[in-house]
Amino acid sequence: MKRIFALLTILAFIQISVLAQVKSPVYKDKNAPVETRIKDLVSKMNLEEKILQLNQYTAGQNTNINNIGEAMKSIPAGIGSLIYFGADPEYRNAIQKKAMESRLGIPILFGYDVIHGFRTVYPISLAQACSWDPALVTEAAAVAAKEANLSGVDWTFSPMIDVARDARWGRVSEGYGEDPYTNATFGVATVQGYQGKNLSDPYSIAACLKHYVGYGESEGGRDYHYSDISMQSLWETYLPPYEACVKAGAATLMSSFNDISGTPGSANPYTLTDVLKKQWKHDGFVVSDWDAVNQLIAQGVAADRKEAGLKAFMAGVEMDMTDNIYFQNLKQLIDEKKIPMAKIDDAVSRILRVKFRLGLFDQPYTTIVDESARYLQPESKAVAQKLAAESMVLLKNNSNTLPLTASVKQIALIGPMADNKANLLGSWAAHGNEKDVESIAEGLQKEFDSAAKITTAKGCDFDGNDEKGFAEAVSAAQASDVILVCLGEKREWSGENASRSTIALPAIQEKLVQELKKTGKPIVLILSNGRPLELVRLEPLADAMVEIWQPGVAGGSSLAGILSGRINPSGKLSITFPLTTGQIPTYYNMRQSARPYAGKYQDIPTEPLYWLGHGLSYTTFAYGDVKLSTASIKKTDKLTVEVEVSNTGKVAGTETVLWYINDPACTISRPVKELKYFEKKELAAGAKTTFKFEINPMRDLSYTDATGKRFLEAGDYFVMVNNQKVKFTVTE
Repeated sequence: MKRIFALLTILAFIQISVLAQVKSPVYKDKNAPVETRIKDLVSKMNLEEKILQLNQYTAGQNTNINNIGEAMKSIPAGIGSLIYFGADPEYRNAIQKKAMESRLGIPILFGYDVIHGFRTVYPISLAQACSWDPALVTEAAAVAAKEANLSGVDWTFSPMIDVARDARWGRVSEGYGEDPYTNATFGVATVQGYQGKNLSDPYSIAACLKHYVGYGESEGGRDYHYSDISMQSLWETYLPPYEACVKAGAATLMSSFNDISGTPGSANPYTLTDVLKKQWKHDGFVVSDWDAVNQLIAQGVAADRKEAGLKAFMAGVEMDMTDNIYFQNLKQLIDEKKIPMAKIDDAVSRILRVKFRLGLFDQPYTTIVDESARYLQPESKAVAQKLAAESMVLLKNNSNTLPLTASVKQIALIGPMADNKANLLGSWAAHGNEKDVESIAEGLQKEFDSAAKITTAKGCDFDGNDEKGFAEAVSAAQASDVILVCLGEKREWSGENASRSTIALPAIQEKLVQELKKTGKPIVLILSNGRPLELVRLEPLADAMVEIWQPGVAGGSSLAGILSGRINPSGKLSITFPLTTGQIPTYYNMRQSARPYAGKYQDIPTEPLYWLGHGLSYTTFAYGDVKLSTASIKKTDKLTVEVEVSNTGKVAGTETVLWYINDPACTISRPVKELKYFEKKELAAGAKTTFKFEINPMRDLSYTDATGKRFLEAGDYFVMVNNQKVKFTVTE
């Protein structure tokens, strides 16, 4: 009897244990280590469930005209990810519920293009870099993450850290300019804003570095085109921002559209596996760009969709965005033993890892918050306004035309951008709404109120040949003390698939300024655009010029504050403005010519209009002599460089000090100068402060070869700041 009782007890215990396992598998235990949960879940998945995790479909209305694809009739419960074009968390939760009630209950990862704000749209990325304020950019990205998260988005396809030196390429607006270090710094700042301290924190969303890699080098600035990139250029210019952001913890990357010297970015095992996974140890996943796997056929490296899927997957693209190639072909490729199951399991594990780190298995649903508490909060708009102000660059200011003095009683506000809202949002404005935007006219009206009368006249449209509005504009100008001419680009003129053969504004806008110049009144050009502009004909006509970029919802007051003097401009260019389109490419860190005294253009000046780092203030700054802690260091030592900066003007101002390095003789030739550090400080009138740059030789003086190996040579180096160039020596 005792034996029977003991046996029954054992059986009961086994049954309870089995039931406990059925009810609570390890992967659902939030206290278990993530890697343990991943291993347990993968072991329970069948092949179809695994393959579904490797696919991304869409949900909601697709408003991007460049992404025309077959709409999915139904959403499989086991789909890995959805691009969520809506902003309704309840609808999102309903879709998620279907997934959570499936056999294994694997949550869907909801992604969206949150590039520079979700509903509280802040300046485009190119403008953000002109602020030289990474901490503020982190704040703005955190605002975007919170609004996106509360709208059902877990994952943003941002930041874009493509080094871009050809302003004809429309997507130059989405990155941080021409310099690798700047792209790295602001990329890291943005990742930190999106992801917070921990991906599972409230309001955190996963970042996605794009477009990996070299997309900004598309031939002739033409989107989706071939990129001829040497291994040396790949490692010294295009990979560094990605490496920095991967080390900062970026959860995912997006493969690029471009063909990189014969091997497209979405089928490139060297960049996707050898570098990203093996060298950098990235354990998140790579998603293709929209339809990029299918486009391997058009690029001439795959004969059909099946081969395209094989090449992309084996190269290291874990998730297929929208073209459904993986779902349709991976099983057959596995059956044919062209894809090993170990590779499938690794890809699935990478996707699940991001989902676990986001906390989606434990909190799969979005908290429902009313729109009034979700978007455009006062503190969010304050961040957007501050970033807009810091991003604007005073390009020219002859005879202190700006700020406008109290003697200015009549202001003529003229141009197609003067009272326009939609185009201030810029491209990739997510769920931004023009009704939320403060126009230039509205900002000026609030700023000057009864102090000055503002007369607005459109003058002309953005393009075309209609000059009927010229007369009204000239009349307003003649009655004014100063003319504010607001020119620029429509929002769709930059961004994806927005390449232009010239970076000059349309002739009608230039002609409007020519007519206004005849009035003899001071002209302030206000420029809103998503790329550097050719200003060779406009600059001589202007007494002052302010580059406001595409500033988002809070641009009006920010500009008005600069015009009135309430805000002292502090922005500096993150990208060079060529004098003409014909100068492209021209960028600050070019290599030295074999004949520095020759090889120049015969018909135009060789110097651009404005180099990276250009930007004026309403005060003046004086730089003292650069001081080195020592004139000679060993490779293992550190060197501190200091410069005292004084505000010699009558108003407070903010100065950004840019520190450059030059290596005049190296085994591999190096650029004439390389930005290595920057720092921004506010100084009261008459105040002085010391800016410091601590040089770590291996970090700041070393260079990379064509394999990615860094090396540091002994010899002379120069540190450059402002107009000073000081030599020091590195010994063995």
